[in-house]
Amino acid sequence: MGFYDTLETRSDDERAADFAKVLPVAIANAKMNAAGFAESFADINPDQITCVEDLVRLPVLRKSGLSDAQKKRRPLGGYAALSMDKVHHVFQSPGPIYEMGQRDKDWWRFGRFLNAAGIGIGDIIQNTFSYHFTPAGMMFENAAAAVGATIIPTGPGQTELQALAAADLGVTAYAGTPDYLGRILGKGDELGLDLSSIRAAVVSGGPLFPQMRQAYQERGIQCLQAYGTAELGNIAYETSAMEGLIVDEGVIVEIVIPGTGKPVANGEIGEVVVTSLNADFPLIRFSTGDLSAVMTGKSPCGRTNMRIVGWRGRADQATKVKGMFVRPEQVATLVERHPEVSKARIEVDNDGKSDIMRVKLETNEGDCAKYQASIKDILKLRSEIEICALGSLPKDGLVIHDLRDVN
Repeated sequence: MGFYDTLETRSDDERAADFAKVLPVAIANAKMNAAGFAESFADINPDQITCVEDLVRLPVLRKSGLSDAQKKRRPLGGYAALSMDKVHHVFQSPGPIYEMGQRDKDWWRFGRFLNAAGIGIGDIIQNTFSYHFTPAGMMFENAAAAVGATIIPTGPGQTELQALAAADLGVTAYAGTPDYLGRILGKGDELGLDLSSIRAAVVSGGPLFPQMRQAYQERGIQCLQAYGTAELGNIAYETSAMEGLIVDEGVIVEIVIPGTGKPVANGEIGEVVVTSLNADFPLIRFSTGDLSAVMTGKSPCGRTNMRIVGWRGRADQATKVKGMFVRPEQVATLVERHPEVSKARIEVDNDGKSDIMRVKLETNEGDCAKYQASIKDILKLRSEIEICALGSLPKDGLVIHDLRDVN
C-alpha cells in the first residue's frame, strides 16, 4: 500500500519550511481561542515561534496542570479552541482528565497508522478498543472510515463472541491491546474456528513483547503498534519496516530532560513532550509523562519524519524520601542554580533502618558544602553528595533512581 499523503515523504528542509508556516498559526490560534493558553502565552509573540528549537521558550503543560485547570474552568480547562456547542464528544481518562473528540475525517490521525499497516478498502476491522468513557474505540473507528475499511465495534470482553464474530464475518484486521488478540485466537482454536482471514493487527495501550509478535507472525498476522494518548491522538507508529516508531505528521515531538523542558543530547532518553497541530484542541508542549529517545537516520519504508525508539519508562519519577516528595523539577532547579553542574541524579536507598538519599553531580568543582546548602533549600532534605566526572552519569532518562526494595 502506498503512502497516506505527501507529508510522509517530505525532505527535512521541506518539513522545516512547513513548520515555519504552521507553528506561528498554531500558537496564535491557541492564544486567541483557548483561555488556558491565553494566560500562559501572554508574553509570547507567535510570529517568533517558527521552528522546533523555538518551542523551548514555551512552558510545558503537564497532565496534572490540565487536570487542575479543568477543575477551575469546566469542562476542558480552557484548552479547547472550540465552544462546547461545536464539540462532538467528551471522553474521560483517569485523573479524571476530560478530552474532546470530533467526527471529522481522521481527527485523531490513526488513519495514517492503518494505511502503514496495509489496511484499507475491503478490510473488515474488529475494533476491541473500549467505546466507554475513553476515546480509543472512536479513534480507530474514525481511522477506519478514513481509509475506507469496514469496522465491527465490539469493544473489549465477551471473548467467545469475539472469536465467533471474527470467523463468521471474515475479519481481516484486529484493533486493540496487544495481548487480547491472543485470547481471541486461543478461544477460536478451542472452538475449532477458522480465523485465518486475520492478516493484520494494529495495537496500542500495552506492551508488545517480541515473542507475542512472533506468535502472531507465525499465524500469518503482521502486528504493528502505535503510540498515542487520549489527549493527543496518534503520536508515532510502526510501519512494516519495524525499525522504531515514526512521528505522526500532525504533531511535533521533543525529547527533553525530565522536569526541565530542555532538550536532551541527541540519542539520550528523555521525557516525551508533544505539540499538537490540531486547531480544535491545540495542546502545545504537552507532556505525555513517558520516556523515549530519538532514533538517528530515516526509516527504510520511505517515510522521512523523525523516529523514536518507543516507550522507555515514565518521566514522573517523583518519590518519597523520609516522608517528603522529591520531584524531577526540583533536580532541575538544583542544576539551574549551579551552572558548573552539567547533570544531576538522585539515588534513593534504605539501609534497613532509614532512607538514604545520594545526590550525584557531574561537575569539575567539588565544593560539597555549597551544594549541600542548595540541596537542603530546594529538596528540604540532607543528602550524601557524590561528585562525578563530566559525562559519567547514565544516559537512561532517570534523574531520580529509587533503589529501595519495596516488595
